[in-house]
Amino acid sequence: MFIYLCKKIAIPGNVRLRCISWNKDEGFIACGGEDGLLKVLKLETQTDEAKIKGLAAPSNLSMNQNLEGHSGSVQVVTWNEQYHKLTTSDQNGLIIVWIIYKGSWFEEMINNRNKSVVRSMSWNADGQKICIVYEDGAVIVGSVDGNRIWGKDLKGTHLCHVAWSSDSKVLLFGMANGEIHIYDSNGNFIVKMKLSCLVNLTGTFRIAGIHWYHGTEGYVEPDCPCLAVCYENGRCQIMRDENDHNPVLIDAGMNIVCIQWNHCGSVLALAGSLKGTSPDKDVNVVQFYTPFGEHLRTLKVPGKQISALSWEGGGLKIALAVDSYIYFANIRPDYKVMGYCSNTLVYAYTRPDRPEYCVVLFLEEKCINNTFISLQYVLVLCNSIGTPLDPKYIDIGPLFVTMTKTHVIAASKEAFYIWQYRVAKRLTAMEINQVARTRKEGRERIYHIDDTPSGSGGGHLDYSKAVEGTRDPICAITASDKILLVGRESGTIHRYSLPNVGIIQKYTLNYRAHQLSLNCNSSRVAIIDLSGVLTFFDLDARVTSSTGQQVIGEQLKLERKDVWDMKWAKDNPDLFAVMEKTRMYVFRNLDPEEPIQTSGYICNFEDLEIKSVLLDEILKNPERPNKDYIINFEIRSLRDSRALIEEVGIEESSQFIEDNPHPRLWRLLAEAALQKLDLQTAEQAFVRCKDYQGIKFAKRLGNLQSESMKQAEVAAYFSRFEEAERMYLDMDRRDLAIGLRIKLGDWFRVLQLLKTGSGDSDDALLEQAHNAIGDYFADRQKWLNAVQYYVQGRNQERLAECYYMLEDYEGLENLVNSLPENNKLLPDIAHMFVRVGMCEQAVAAFLKCNRPKDAVDTCVHLNQWNKAVELAKNHNMKEIGSLLARYATHLLEKNKILDAIELYRKANYFFEAAKLMFKIADEEAKKRTKPLRVKKLYVLSALLMEQCHEQMQNAQRGKVKGSETASALAGLLEEDVLSSTSRFADNAWRGAEAYHFFILAQRQLYKGSVDAALKTALHLRDYEDIIPAVEIYSLLAVCACANRAFDTCSKAFVKLESLETLSQEQRQQYEDLALEIFTRHCPKNTKKTDLDDVLESGDGKLPVCVATGDPILEYRFWMCSVCKHCMKAKERSNYNFCPLCHCSA
Repeated sequence: MFIYLCKKIAIPGNVRLRCISWNKDEGFIACGGEDGLLKVLKLETQTDEAKIKGLAAPSNLSMNQNLEGHSGSVQVVTWNEQYHKLTTSDQNGLIIVWIIYKGSWFEEMINNRNKSVVRSMSWNADGQKICIVYEDGAVIVGSVDGNRIWGKDLKGTHLCHVAWSSDSKVLLFGMANGEIHIYDSNGNFIVKMKLSCLVNLTGTFRIAGIHWYHGTEGYVEPDCPCLAVCYENGRCQIMRDENDHNPVLIDAGMNIVCIQWNHCGSVLALAGSLKGTSPDKDVNVVQFYTPFGEHLRTLKVPGKQISALSWEGGGLKIALAVDSYIYFANIRPDYKVMGYCSNTLVYAYTRPDRPEYCVVLFLEEKCINNTFISLQYVLVLCNSIGTPLDPKYIDIGPLFVTMTKTHVIAASKEAFYIWQYRVAKRLTAMEINQVARTRKEGRERIYHIDDTPSGSGGGHLDYSKAVEGTRDPICAITASDKILLVGRESGTIHRYSLPNVGIIQKYTLNYRAHQLSLNCNSSRVAIIDLSGVLTFFDLDARVTSSTGQQVIGEQLKLERKDVWDMKWAKDNPDLFAVMEKTRMYVFRNLDPEEPIQTSGYICNFEDLEIKSVLLDEILKNPERPNKDYIINFEIRSLRDSRALIEEVGIEESSQFIEDNPHPRLWRLLAEAALQKLDLQTAEQAFVRCKDYQGIKFAKRLGNLQSESMKQAEVAAYFSRFEEAERMYLDMDRRDLAIGLRIKLGDWFRVLQLLKTGSGDSDDALLEQAHNAIGDYFADRQKWLNAVQYYVQGRNQERLAECYYMLEDYEGLENLVNSLPENNKLLPDIAHMFVRVGMCEQAVAAFLKCNRPKDAVDTCVHLNQWNKAVELAKNHNMKEIGSLLARYATHLLEKNKILDAIELYRKANYFFEAAKLMFKIADEEAKKRTKPLRVKKLYVLSALLMEQCHEQMQNAQRGKVKGSETASALAGLLEEDVLSSTSRFADNAWRGAEAYHFFILAQRQLYKGSVDAALKTALHLRDYEDIIPAVEIYSLLAVCACANRAFDTCSKAFVKLESLETLSQEQRQQYEDLALEIFTRHCPKNTKKTDLDDVLESGDGKLPVCVATGDPILEYRFWMCSVCKHCMKAKERSNYNFCPLCHCSA
């Protein structure tokens, strides 16, 4: 950063100032002094026109109001920006709150304790609370509307400072003895602050200031120190929070009076004085530090004693109260990233809500934002539109970076890293990534500053060099294609050769370089030191020293002060531009031209034009930069040449340009000659500036016969297209006007011109124009507009794309119908239908272009297996079976068994579907899931098997042409083969029967139909392979006991006690229960019938009613057409469906 004094305001009556405060939002400056002096000032705001011209901010006052109300010396002034209030206090303890009304300040509230003097006041971050501390230890916290929130008397202490934390939860109280006490927001003491800056010092030291930056504008780095505590003896500590035990320590070596952070917490200003040679010759200074303790600048201020300072809201000015004057200083910040290449401005900024930096590439037409955050140091090579091409992670902190056409050089204080990059102009993204991964030997090197490389080799990536210390650190670097210059703090400059890094020369200066810059032929270097003095050094001059020895390198006599930016011309080694305060000077051969008033940063100097950027204005709204803040200045020779051409003429001007040759001046002359159709002079000037296209243009003009045609061509050359078109039309050359507009891509105007006449070639041009306008709308995603023009241009390919983007699938379908067979567009449209799941339309498109395999693949992809099978059969394709198996395997691998079943079912592979369904049913049965769910699964699997049987019989009927008996017999034989391969194929309904009777028996039991429940439970004995025996015989025992059939109950218990699956404990429980039952009841059935004998023996082959569980003895009964199970005729009226398979009855 660079700082310089720019304005001085005297206070009338030579009244001494005590305090000053600058309103960060509205720009008001409040200053208080002796004899009750209180003034509110405001500097004029800069006009938009002045900003765009790059003029320095004005320093005239737009407000100068005296506020009456204090009688004693005003000692404290503080702003509440959120509520537009000013709070002031004097030596008598009187506090006044001021408010603005109709452009003037008036008293709003007054408070006077009449006991002690106010030493400090502080508003919290949101402006809701104010804390006031008195010298006698009294503390008052009040609200913005004047109400007292709480008060506290810290007896035995003398207070002098107060500060709020950013979250308003912590208060810091500075004591007169130098201690700092930490309290919570309710006034409860927490702890004393550890003061590391006063270690090894004895005695008490007065606090000069406490300032806690609240983070409203973000932080320069994550976890950045923001709490500054400074003492009058110059000792300071900067902490991350109130409990930071490892603060940044500073010894400023001065007597500190006042401290303050700038608007974004990136710079801390310390105001005070340095001891002079005698007590009355102390020097007023302001020291500037980063949050990490690095010293930036020292500003010397005239006057006897500085009493206060305050920053402007944007951090570009600082106000200083010195004696009876207010001094203003302008600040030119060193922005974190600032560069310019290929018409692209690059800068970086932070946002309050984000920890990382946002890098903006502003192309003067559009803005590209890239966010970079890394825990490791990284160099990212980007192109001019912000695309990262090649990142390099390095282990040294890149404090200084420079770049040439072939190298990137980054330096820390101890070492420098050289990366010989290459730009992949024609590589794909994959190849760029491959290039980024490979580190070729010699492309990356690192050198310690104390090394003396010879240029023959070495300098490998040994990062251990970077941690070795040095007594003379690096302070600046610069490079060209030929050499690298490294400046050291002692004033030595090392010169290295490139690309083979070898030390060539060491130059010794008597000052420390802050910024180095090489001219375009690497013969001279410009050096700006810490105090803003610009000097020049000729690197190749050979001079004789005072000792008589010949030395290489000579310091030139030119010296300029207050310089904060400079730039060499890219095309002239003797031309450079310098920024001094708010003036830009252009030097040719060390001679200055008249200055230009501006405050912009120089970003480019080429072709006798300087491009300057008002970065201060851009960074006020960095996300939306204004291209008006990038300004071009012409240097004097270009301005003079232009004036000569306009006033004197071409022939006389050419002599001046001959004496002051430059390609830009010759081009200027050539353009002026073209305007006047002096083609010979124009051609000669184009030759002198090596413009081959211009030479060709001049020769082409010479071949034209018509003067008006020449004028029209010249008008087009100078981008006066409307004028050129008008000339062409006046000559009745509509074709040339149309050709001009086609070159410009102005197809709307081409269409208008085509409609004004007729010609043989107009139809083709009309189509081309309609398609180009359609492309214009399509690029802007205005698909509806594009469709209209594509229809007129008969561009079916782009029309299909627009219909797809509009989701107009009916339009796409109509387009398919209108296209001839085997049209090359049909497959693309078919794929569009596939992407949105429209199977039927996609199949139609594929079939129309004779691609049945793709149609089948589409059906498979969209799970339309019936359609796929049908297509495969119609086109005699054999792949459907393998496709089906592959897809089913894929689903099974992902454990999507139900999806695989649905797949097989839709494709009529019922046997495979049934197998999978039986598998699920068996697994659910083992899990002891709800019996009803298991029954449903078995029913579904059995239904699938029935469909399988029906499919086989139908297939055999088709194959066997003979009698129906033979057909049925063939189907049954195939079913026998099937049943031999799987256990469930033989009787698919067994599982469903088992769980049906299991559920039915329990329902009957709970209804109280114990006799029916027992009969149903007896059937379960045949299903031990499906339902666990312990559940079957437990249910049977319960039903028998409830029916008082104790002999059946006894047999069930015998069976239970003999089961091997039971544990010893369970078996004992069954034995105890059996003993309890049969000691009371004899195991003998009193109600036994012949039917019971049949049921109990299990030998009966009578059909069983699935509704009641009873055996059917009647001749007439109902049989289900699906599952072939029976039900008594008298029960048929109670059901609309089969109780087992639930098919309609």
